[in-house]
Amino acid sequence: MAEATKKKNYRVSEAYKDLTELSSDLIASYGPSIVELDISYNKFKDLRFLQELPKLKSLVADHNHLTSHVKIPHCASLETLWVNQNRIQNLSLFIATVAKSCPNLKILSMMKNEAAPSFFNGGDYQQYKDYRYFVISSLPNLEVLDFSRITPEEKSEALRIYPISIVHTRKYKSGKRNRKPKASS
Repeated sequence: MAEATKKKNYRVSEAYKDLTELSSDLIASYGPSIVELDISYNKFKDLRFLQELPKLKSLVADHNHLTSHVKIPHCASLETLWVNQNRIQNLSLFIATVAKSCPNLKILSMMKNEAAPSFFNGGDYQQYKDYRYFVISSLPNLEVLDFSRITPEEKSEALRIYPISIVHTRKYKSGKRNRKPKASS
């Protein structure tokens, strides 16, 4: 009887379908049970639909139209995010969104985006290392970046170069901006 009530975990591929959004039928039927989703080679600009996938652990969104300004809802269960070959240009903006929305992220791949300098897109070795240090310092649970495991030495150097993560900086700045002036007596 316990088997009958146990919900399945689904792996879903919506790749190569020229989509701009996930179908409401798919979300209604399988959303709460999807743990892996591949939406590669589509035209997604927005990821707000992820709020309907509470168990999602892995999202592959390669070759879409995602930018640095992409909207990502809170995804506490998301551990793997691939956004290779999208339109991400501003690294700090994108990583701030990912850090806030995906606190348990362990694997991130964003190769062939302008924000991720490498030999693939004209970046040099120093730019690539600085990119890695910045991302590693901003995502404390990250274990793999662009298919390369993060070493303890690399993590230590990242925290030395970027001692204040972008998440803490952003919270501090927004807290300062949103303070109301004290009423004078």
